[in-house]
Amino acid sequence: MSQIISVHSFRGGTGKSNTTANLAAAYAAEGMRVGVVDTDIQSPGIHIIFGMGEQRPSYALNDYLNGDCRIEEAAMDMTPGLGANLPGRILLIPSSTQISQITRFLKGYDVGVLVDGYEQAIEALRLDVLLIDTHPGLNNETLMSVSVSDALAVILRPDYQDYQGTAVIVDVSRRLGVQNMVLVANKIPQNLPLDQLKASLEAQYRCPVGALLPHSDDMMALGSQGVFVLHYPDHPISAEIKRLAQMLLA
Repeated sequence: MSQIISVHSFRGGTGKSNTTANLAAAYAAEGMRVGVVDTDIQSPGIHIIFGMGEQRPSYALNDYLNGDCRIEEAAMDMTPGLGANLPGRILLIPSSTQISQITRFLKGYDVGVLVDGYEQAIEALRLDVLLIDTHPGLNNETLMSVSVSDALAVILRPDYQDYQGTAVIVDVSRRLGVQNMVLVANKIPQNLPLDQLKASLEAQYRCPVGALLPHSDDMMALGSQGVFVLHYPDHPISAEIKRLAQMLLA
């Protein structure tokens, strides 16, 4: 049975899109067909990690929301360009980077159309997993995506503002009935003991920690120009991502 997994954070800059891209690669490495939807329409970016660069797709999520195409027509197979022999597939439904397309949806859109698109994409693209890269914070689109998800990964940094915002996200997600919710602590300073951080987060939020991702010079050097787990498959961060991937399917 197909699974819908949302990856969310209260603030931008937490590494949400990187985490989503790495989860997609981890699932594709297990032979799964993985869909990725970039619902961060105001500031799309995950397409860069997958190597699209300045390439403009024939259709984007914006076109589907505007009624100009079926959602599966906006899907692009990213697998061949990733430089890895993946047994599965990664199918990206990007958001448009064109200013006219972005500004058209600044006042919102029909959330029901978006949610219908998730099910249509799963069926038409024969997906095992659909990953939703959300817009940070709380809005109608994000809340609806979270509510229809089978699992939710909440990304946070060890930062006081993130701690407060994450408390809101966790509380709202529980009220929405999310059953499988895990925390992902990212960009952890090297001098912060991981076991203490894990215990503190789990006690504070009453939620399991799915991954502890320390600050990494290797990650910084990659600079979002590729998927980390494919470039560094034996790295400790890659091991954490793979563990997180399994927890989200539990």
